[in-house]
Amino acid sequence: SVHPGLEGKSLRQSLKEHGLLEHYLKHNPYNLASKYFPALASTVSSEPLENYLDVSTYYGTISIGTPAQDFTVLFDTGSSNLWVPSVYCSSEACTNHNLFNPADSSTFVSTNENVSIEYGTGSMTGILGYDTVVVEDITISQQIFGLSETEPGDFFYYTPFDGILGLAFPSISSSGATPVFDNMMSEDLVSQDLFSVYLSNDDESGSFVLFGGIDDSYTSAGISWIPLSAETYWQITMDSVSMNDEVLACSSSCQAIIDTGTSLLAGPTSAIDNILDALGSDSSGEISCDSASSLPDIVFTLNGNAFSVPASGYVVESDGSCTLGFESVDVDDLWILGDVFIHEYYVIFDRANDRVGLSSLS
Repeated sequence: SVHPGLEGKSLRQSLKEHGLLEHYLKHNPYNLASKYFPALASTVSSEPLENYLDVSTYYGTISIGTPAQDFTVLFDTGSSNLWVPSVYCSSEACTNHNLFNPADSSTFVSTNENVSIEYGTGSMTGILGYDTVVVEDITISQQIFGLSETEPGDFFYYTPFDGILGLAFPSISSSGATPVFDNMMSEDLVSQDLFSVYLSNDDESGSFVLFGGIDDSYTSAGISWIPLSAETYWQITMDSVSMNDEVLACSSSCQAIIDTGTSLLAGPTSAIDNILDALGSDSSGEISCDSASSLPDIVFTLNGNAFSVPASGYVVESDGSCTLGFESVDVDDLWILGDVFIHEYYVIFDRANDRVGLSSLS
């Protein structure tokens, strides 16, 4: 393939392979979005984890150190830090993932600075260090990153990736650590100050993050540009959310973030309840698979243009049962357009012009 690929595997697949699914469902009502909003850390989501077990998150391989130590990381436009598990970590999640050992790297530079990142189930805490990081053949010589000492709960134990590579803005980076893409830009390692994301519908292959470029073969439908409303997350103003020309939510505009690190579509509880109701479901989001195929598109209007997600995109099917890919998150009326949305569009994250580009894939 033209691009170093990202692999996708749903959490349900991972857990099934390890025979741990039943245990996990019982013990982990997990709200993915809470990793970005410390305010949510104290709110327990009543949404069952099953809703997002079937939606893959996408991850790829990077290396850190000299000689290289390899890690799989979630490429996450909803956070800004790079961190990986380290030999200093004794949490359960560090027993089955790759661990960075600074003693084995001749280019590692230590600091005595700490880093702490809030998640829904607790904090990832660790120390900051500098080392050579290679992402898709791009070599960053002194990238600051977190070496985990504690990782929260069971969640990271079961993830198919080791760590997280944040692609949002420096303003939300914990401990003020310079994000990977900011170093790529300042060291002139990319030809354009933007990156683009394609999430394929084939779980195993085809997805990619392209740093410094736009692949024209994915933009034949044209690119619609949407200006950012804040340099924090990749945050934009949404005009409305509608179905069959009827506005269901966000009637006088609202804020949304485009987030590769969240599987579903998330929004304020009252709005999500309206949508689920209009689609013939209750707050559980369950729907009969027979009726799923005839459900209408959900339309997100951004910068005056309509971006739709068809039922085939927002209905999550697993083991013969169907669930609507919406979840409730109550943070400042913010919406999160996660992978369910991103699957439908080739997304260009343009730092040079503070805007997001969307090109329809259907």
